[in-house]
Amino acid sequence: CYRENILKTAKALVEDTKLLVSGAASSQDKLAQAAQSSANTITQLAEVVKLGAASLGSDDPETQVVLINAIKDVAKALSDLISATKGAASKPADDPSMYQLKGAAKVMVTNVTSLLKTVKAVEDEATRGTRALEATIEYIKQELMVFQSSEVPEKTSSPEESIRMTKGITMATAKAVAAGNSCRQEDVIATANLSRKAVSDMLTACKQASYHPDVSEEVRERALRFGTECTLGYLELLEHVLLV
Repeated sequence: CYRENILKTAKALVEDTKLLVSGAASSQDKLAQAAQSSANTITQLAEVVKLGAASLGSDDPETQVVLINAIKDVAKALSDLISATKGAASKPADDPSMYQLKGAAKVMVTNVTSLLKTVKAVEDEATRGTRALEATIEYIKQELMVFQSSEVPEKTSSPEESIRMTKGITMATAKAVAAGNSCRQEDVIATANLSRKAVSDMLTACKQASYHPDVSEEVRERALRFGTECTLGYLELLEHVLLV
């Protein structure tokens, strides 16, 4: 029942995505209608996904987290898409903002597809871990793209904060190695959930620290490079666990 509702609502959201993209080239009224419609649909989708997660029961919290993370990814992608649509409104087809809009729409559809795959995998215990890991790998790749963008973080933090966040990577790495050795679905799911948070926190802290007022441009470039290299190395580790 929940799966059917999620599927139906997700399809409606994809239609809203198309309207948002086409709305950038039409009137402000149509754009506003598309934005409002997508906001309503994402709210409905979040509700049915939460009900679906609750139906799993409290004895499987890690799988519940996988589902909640999937809808959070869709909501974030929708927010980014609406921002991109506003930036591209009334601009010519060859304007850079139009390419940003197309990129945001692609991420949106990717995340909706990922959500549907996750919902399907939840019903099959044998594929839950694999799917959770695939979703985490996709999420980390998207986070890395944001990290590598020229966008300056809204706030800065100290280098000490960045160092503190690397401890999460160390813990997640140990968990990933253990999951690769055990090959138990619950271990793999727990690794997927922990990895998402550890890498995301590290990338956020690294970028914020690299833009600290006391940091030189040379040190900033090095910090951003090492943040990227660390993430790519961790992605390689997760790919190996997935292969195993």
